[in-house]
Amino acid sequence: MRRATLRGPSIKPSAVNSISLIARYGAIAAAIAVLAITLLGPLLTSLIDDWSRRDVESRSALVFNSIGGPLSAMLTNGEGEQIKALFERVVADPRIVAVGVCRGASTPQYATPLMPPAISCEKIARTESESFSSITVNGRRMLIGTFPLGTEPASGHFIVVHDLSFSEHRGQEARTYVTIMLGGVILVGGALAVGLVLYLIRNWMRSFREAVIGAVARGGVPEIAGSIGPMDKEVRQILRQLEMSHVNVDRDQANWSKETLREIMQELPGVEVLVVANREPYIHNHGADGIEIQTPASGLVSAVEPVMRACGGTWIAHGSGTADRDTVDAHDRIGVPPENPEYNLRRIWITEEEQDGYYYGLANEGLWPLCHIAFTRPVFREADWRTYRAINQRFADAVVAEAKTSAPIVLVQDYHFALLPRMVREKLPDATIITFWHIPWPNSETFGIFPWKEEIIHGLLGSSIIGFHTQFHCNNFLETVDRFIESRIDREQESVTLQGHETFIRPYPISIDWPPAGLVGQKSIAECRQNVRERLGLPQDTKLAVGIERFDYTKGVLDRIRAVDTLLEEHPEWRGRFVIVQAAAPTRSKLQTYKALQDEALALADEINAKYADVTPKPVQLIIRHHEPREVFELFRAADVCIVSSLHDGMNLVAKEFIAARDDEQGVLMLSHFAGASRELAEALIINPYDAHATGEVLHSALTMPEAEQHERMRLMRAYVSSRNVYRWAGRMLLDASRLRKKRHILEIAGTGAH
Repeated sequence: MRRATLRGPSIKPSAVNSISLIARYGAIAAAIAVLAITLLGPLLTSLIDDWSRRDVESRSALVFNSIGGPLSAMLTNGEGEQIKALFERVVADPRIVAVGVCRGASTPQYATPLMPPAISCEKIARTESESFSSITVNGRRMLIGTFPLGTEPASGHFIVVHDLSFSEHRGQEARTYVTIMLGGVILVGGALAVGLVLYLIRNWMRSFREAVIGAVARGGVPEIAGSIGPMDKEVRQILRQLEMSHVNVDRDQANWSKETLREIMQELPGVEVLVVANREPYIHNHGADGIEIQTPASGLVSAVEPVMRACGGTWIAHGSGTADRDTVDAHDRIGVPPENPEYNLRRIWITEEEQDGYYYGLANEGLWPLCHIAFTRPVFREADWRTYRAINQRFADAVVAEAKTSAPIVLVQDYHFALLPRMVREKLPDATIITFWHIPWPNSETFGIFPWKEEIIHGLLGSSIIGFHTQFHCNNFLETVDRFIESRIDREQESVTLQGHETFIRPYPISIDWPPAGLVGQKSIAECRQNVRERLGLPQDTKLAVGIERFDYTKGVLDRIRAVDTLLEEHPEWRGRFVIVQAAAPTRSKLQTYKALQDEALALADEINAKYADVTPKPVQLIIRHHEPREVFELFRAADVCIVSSLHDGMNLVAKEFIAARDDEQGVLMLSHFAGASRELAEALIINPYDAHATGEVLHSALTMPEAEQHERMRLMRAYVSSRNVYRWAGRMLLDASRLRKKRHILEIAGTGAH
């Protein structure tokens, strides 16, 4: 009997009930539409009237700006006839009733025939700034604009009278159209909502009925109040945890720190974090005084290393130092940072021949110029591709070997490991793999020249999430996938499903540690300025610009130096008073393009210094060596201007480090439009590095910018970078990883319950 009752018609809504529900929700939607229009009507009227009045005021100001200069000259010269002719041309506009000039008397000295007699110069021509008032003449509303003309002998006030009837008519039409549109939107939305509610109710009822009938069939009656199935309690608990993780992390977005990351990791108990990167965070080399430790000049290291300090885990990287083998244990591991180990560094050994094919060849002669579109032709060799694939497999095997669980979080860094996510996925199918592509992703047409594009895309889509610096790069990647790979793309969710696996594409703008470690122990701004100028042999009043990066053709070093030449040509007052210090670390010196760039930069600096040999100090100073973070931040604090002239860049962390260094809220950042950071740091002076003349002019503006403006720009940028620091970058990725893992857990529970 119990089963018969549950299976009977009382559970299933009848057609009559459905019609009743439609009528009920339809009536509610209609009532909401009427109420919304009633409540919004006065606000809408006020907004449109205000908009119309401001439009007419703007027209009045435009009239004055157009004739104010000529009118003042005519008044000075007493050209009455010319003034009348000018006024006649102005009132040819049907919306302008009259114009005139008040000069002391109660009535206008000059006025067009339709000037309302009710207008009194004594009342409306008192202020020393523009003013507006309205009057009604013969039932018509008019707006009077009054504008001071200046000082003697052309003192007085210009008056322009506008007819507001056209504005009122336009406002009434706008109100009618907006009301109709608003009502239509609400009614259509209500109808769709009703349909959706009914659809959801019917599906819920079906699931509910099946769950209850199934439970009864197994010999019992479940407690159905507030429950839809035997797994409901656990599923609800997990959903609440998922919701809380979102609330907890977003509750204080202005205070991302190591502690915030640790809070996120607490929601992932027992989860280990593995980082895969070509570059290691600490390099051990043999030196004159024994083994020396070097921190590489790398934006990747600057961003990821603080994250590992906060989360712990293992960093897997190429051991490139001359003493790296001498400092690891039997398993090629070493605890870092050296002074206080917080995570493990696992080193992978690569022969010089493999390095030539994998790193210098495919990665930096192929993918690097391809993605940066810096007008350097990429080089593709089959042998390089084979080596690249082999090294990716070696690192993937290391990830599997280092993983202590079957479901680690693997953070794959950059273009050196495009194939690795798929390789790891095959061995650790439950791993959460987040790949962050640190360089730009080009448009699909450009990427189409890459001979192994399908393999690269397949490899990346082994990730759970692929991150880029900007939404623009995400869009380019999705377009590339759409063009070359047979897959299902969900544009709304920004995901790609390939072979049953879904990969999400997300923008994660990378940032820096705040405050950076390089600021610890730094001297005051004044002391840094004095020390740097003394060390470089510069007078203390010399204006100093700095450029700091690796010697790479994408950084625009040559364009920056040419802009200095333009500055000195167009503004000779800066000769002997301005110096640019270009600190550039040699990189990839095995590649001819990089060696040629360094040689060309030296030659260009010598040429410009020779051109201005009659002044001291020399305007261009190149310092070609590795700079430790403390040296870099001292240069930042000593500089008046920092120039970031990238020809194409994923983000560019140098710009953010300069901002972090300026706790005095002074200094000017010149930032290339082609760096991802330009989409975040709007207060910087944005430049086109390809235009040397314009860049030189912007440099002049930077050198002459008032301190108050520097302070306001720097204050806003510092607030932005401090709140959107590297912990936020990593935290958002880990948070997304947490949600994916919990979602998968829910699906697993649901699957268990279904079976």
